[in-house]
Amino acid sequence: YYCIGEISQKGDAWRRRRFHAHRREREREREMAELTVILYMLTISLFTATVSASPCPANGLPLVRNISELPQDNYGRPGLSHITIAGSLMHGLKEVEIWLQTFAPGTRTPIHRHSCEEVFVVLKGSGTLYLASNSHAKSPGKPEEFRIFSNSTFFVPVNDAHQLWNTNEEEDLQVLVIISRPPIKIFMYDDWLVPHTAAKLKFPYLWDEQCYQSTLKDEL
Repeated sequence: YYCIGEISQKGDAWRRRRFHAHRREREREREMAELTVILYMLTISLFTATVSASPCPANGLPLVRNISELPQDNYGRPGLSHITIAGSLMHGLKEVEIWLQTFAPGTRTPIHRHSCEEVFVVLKGSGTLYLASNSHAKSPGKPEEFRIFSNSTFFVPVNDAHQLWNTNEEEDLQVLVIISRPPIKIFMYDDWLVPHTAAKLKFPYLWDEQCYQSTLKDEL
């Protein structure tokens, strides 16, 4: 009888040890599962924050975005507000680029030309387009003047020197701009009589500079 009781006690002790071992193993498994979830959520959060904070998030952007939440800047040009809605360097587009630009009263672009087509849609306000359609002459020469207004549209041919000016003293001029063959290379003139050969090339342009440098680093 004593031997049977001793065997029973040893069996109970073995079962208790086995029970506690299983419980510790389950606790470790639960802790590992919780840690995995935490690491996963942290990774997602860091990725989302990186994409949102990056000025050049070519990948990882949501398909539908709120324009009012997109980065805007004047890029050192007082009176200008520029937003790249969809771009080459910023978003990876190959064929077109779209900007939303707002010009305060009296604000104007430089006199410039570029080897791409450009289409404007005037969303609000009014102003003047100056266009010199003589790219084969030695210099732009005296430009033609065109009144632009809300709900109007116009396009600028390749390499025609032009300037957009908000000549309305009372309200902003806002335009949607579509260009082909991005990123844009701009040749700027001090005045309309400067020879084409003396025009100053600006590339990358102001709003492309940071993303262009990032692209070069990625390629290296």
